Amino acid sequence: MTFKSVLFLCVANSARSQMAEGLARHLFGDQARVQSAGSSPSRVNPYAVRAMAELGIELDGHSSKSVETIDPDTVDLVITLCAEEVCPVFLSGARRLHWPLQDPDRKHEDLSDEVRLAHFRVARDEIKSRLEALMKQEA
Repeated sequence: MTFKSVLFLCVANSARSQMAEGLARHLFGDQARVQSAGSSPSRVNPYAVRAMAELGIELDGHSSKSVETIDPDTVDLVITLCAEEVCPVFLSGARRLHWPLQDPDRKHEDLSDEVRLAHFRVARDEIKSRLEALMKQEA
């Protein structure tokens, strides 16, 4: 791959960026350093943990991190995952990609657990598809 490190960003670093981090670590192995962060870190969403566990990828050791804690010198590629909200700003000369994905948690909607989990599966699968395409493109 042409990049050696990637940073995934969303607002809370709780769902999309956490799933992207887990998937990228799984897919890239030791080919790239993988990090995630957010502008308003909270906690790793339990639905993200469940959706990733379905693929055999554990997020139990993950924690929500602030974008301010990431050293710009450790990042070659930044991928933002925000859709309807304002993505965090990360000041560096790193290459940037924007993959707008709706927040799968949909906090303001009254959803059953199964429907909410289905939204996380859709986001997870879209991220996985984009990461696989990125790998082919960067090979």
